[in-house]
Amino acid sequence: MRRGQRWSCLVPLAVFFCIVFYCNQSLWDTIGNRPVSNVIAGSGFRKLLEENGKIVERPHPDGAIQQFPKCLIIGVRKCGTRALLEFLDLHTGIQSAYHEVHFFDDDKNYNQGLEWYRKSMPYSLPNQITLEKTPRYFISHGVPYRIKRLNSDMKIIVSLRHPTIRVISDYTQIYYNKLMKNETPDKFETMALDPETGDLNMRYKALQISVYHHNFARWLKIFPRNQIHIVDGDNLIVDPVSEIRKIEKFLGLSHEITYDKLYFNTTRGFYCMRVNSTMEKCLGASKGRRHPDIDPNLIQRFNKFFRPHNEKLFKMLNRRFPWS
Repeated sequence: MRRGQRWSCLVPLAVFFCIVFYCNQSLWDTIGNRPVSNVIAGSGFRKLLEENGKIVERPHPDGAIQQFPKCLIIGVRKCGTRALLEFLDLHTGIQSAYHEVHFFDDDKNYNQGLEWYRKSMPYSLPNQITLEKTPRYFISHGVPYRIKRLNSDMKIIVSLRHPTIRVISDYTQIYYNKLMKNETPDKFETMALDPETGDLNMRYKALQISVYHHNFARWLKIFPRNQIHIVDGDNLIVDPVSEIRKIEKFLGLSHEITYDKLYFNTTRGFYCMRVNSTMEKCLGASKGRRHPDIDPNLIQRFNKFFRPHNEKLFKMLNRRFPWS
């Protein structure tokens, strides 16, 4: 083959591979920052491309503006708040801020003023509900007062899971984050137990967050109970539509989110979304990861510790959860 003929063949191939690489850069980034086992455990090439952001950017209809949220998902961390936001965003009456804004809990952001906050919101129509999620709001002391000053009628959503499971899920996120950085994660026992006494480590932040009534007391001093909706985060995993239906009622919205829009992905092991007739979306590979093995005796110690705190929460909320 002559040299000119070789070039005529090689140039189109080079252009083709450049296009493939450019279009799938997010996939290479994903693989480069994730253990190989997680990539294999995913649901294939198409799904991985979907996980790095929203699939569809909704067009701004005529009359759409950036407006303050009418509802906030304030937490709790590792209780399904991302899934909750994604599911609710399928509703035509909701426009959600995709990223956590951290306006009310971050002094630097808060000091930039309300106009900065408003411009951090998505475009929405006057009859739509703008929704924002920042789980740190739940545990931040000054946040309820700041929200009250903005809107005393603000709707508040809180998702709760079994407190011991939430602690382990919290640890799991840190565990895998360190592995991805080629760092050695501390053992759960090292973080959960006081090295001097062997008792549960009361300074362990993950444990503190799961004592839900401590933070709830602060919110109930500022907002009436009927403005706060509690999501059963454990039930959200197995029957999301029933939990979403309750939120739709809480927000005064029609019932739109059905199992035509959500489906159980057997590969991923949790519910994913049908965005439209041709496009589906799952949460990122960081969701639904297997928890590291934990000593069952330590789990029982956590359950025993949380039992009286759970009872205080149930009495405070006038609602029980099936937590042992």
